[in-house]
Amino acid sequence: KHLATLIEMTEGAKEVAHGKTAVVIGGGVGRSEETQNVILEYLEKVSVPVVIDADAIHAVSKKPEIILGKPFLITPHTYEFFVLTGREVYKLPEEEKIRAVLEGAARLKTTILLKGRTDIISDGKEVALNKTGGPFLTVGGTGDTLAGICGAILARGIDPFLAAQAAAFINGLAGEIAFKKLGEGLVATDLIEAIPEVIKY
Repeated sequence: KHLATLIEMTEGAKEVAHGKTAVVIGGGVGRSEETQNVILEYLEKVSVPVVIDADAIHAVSKKPEIILGKPFLITPHTYEFFVLTGREVYKLPEEEKIRAVLEGAARLKTTILLKGRTDIISDGKEVALNKTGGPFLTVGGTGDTLAGICGAILARGIDPFLAAQAAAFINGLAGEIAFKKLGEGLVATDLIEAIPEVIKY
């Protein structure tokens, strides 16, 4: 029932948006067995670009072959990257993190955006780094804003590797703008309000 509803909603969005559609999945969905199974079945059937975040990363880690070669973008932090790939990168120097992300993306034939002080992005062939943002982006919800921006850019038909770079830059710079205005009291919705200013940048 839940899977049929998700597929129906996706197809409806494609029709309304004339094919310019992407899906963001994972934020706050939970890790119950039923939910994780629905995520996996959905990702097997879906025919649009997908941003895989948060709890959906845990689902994919159980059956990573379902994402091979699909136009997906995975947005893990370091622990989720470990869950997905088995590689512990939290304490590694940047050069080794870069290699781990490149190898992980190549093995999964997908694009990975590893969130951190420096965001590391790879499609398994190339690597890009994003240095906008700062420690204030550890505030709860800022990963959700990043995933949402990724989805919005993917929906425009942009390649996942390029979409990830643009989204990381926008999210980080929006964080910098919000931090200048609000200091350490900023919350994730403050980033959203700063996005129009970034787009004009």
